[in-house]
Amino acid sequence: MSITKETELIGMKKASEAVACTLKEMRNYAQPGMTTKQLDNYGAKILSEFGARSAPYLAYGFPGWTCISVNNEFCHGIPSDTKILKEGDLVNIDVSAELDGFWSDNGDSFVLGKDINQHQKLIDASKQILQKAIYNIKGGVRISDIGYLIETEAKKHGYKVIKNLTGHGIGRGLHEEPREIANYRDRLNLTRFKKNAVVAIETFISTTSTYAETLNDGWTLVGNKGGFMAQHEHTIIVTEGKPIILTEMNGVWN
Repeated sequence: MSITKETELIGMKKASEAVACTLKEMRNYAQPGMTTKQLDNYGAKILSEFGARSAPYLAYGFPGWTCISVNNEFCHGIPSDTKILKEGDLVNIDVSAELDGFWSDNGDSFVLGKDINQHQKLIDASKQILQKAIYNIKGGVRISDIGYLIETEAKKHGYKVIKNLTGHGIGRGLHEEPREIANYRDRLNLTRFKKNAVVAIETFISTTSTYAETLNDGWTLVGNKGGFMAQHEHTIIVTEGKPIILTEMNGVWN
């Protein structure tokens, strides 16, 4: 969507506060021995307190309030009563929701407890790349140039990007135009970011894979060549200068 009036800005800020606070609280609540379903139920409670509704459930019938992916799962992991979190796990939580007709989206990958499996380097790279990408976005910038920046930075850190997972426009629905904000230079994409547009910018930084494949559950994505992936995501408003980061309160960069 494009922000055209104050009520739309207020609506997007409220929806973004709901998803950002939920993500932050879920990250703080997560601990070894807990099931991913318990963690999802906690997120559901917080979203409900805001009056927000799960976006993946509303849009696609996803079987959970939030997406929780662990270790080799890249994204869209289904919350489960049988999946128990362990010390050192690479955990990704993606929280998106609708509130009063406005939709917002954010995500965070983090190590649970001590970094015994050496995932922190990947996570730090993903966070830094997202920050650099976002602060290079303004009205008139080519979407493909931001993709090139993300891929170039990933290579500098010794990583790859997932080419079939992308950021997207958001606002009055979960996925809007521009439909694909890729993590690499898509030479066929001549689209430019537009001032006042609301977009969800995501990194998909991988150790070995370049494509994500769907498991038999129909939702969970893993790498075509295995390995691990870190994802970080903010919903922003494009301006002529520094973007407005609507989900910054999730504390991903703290």
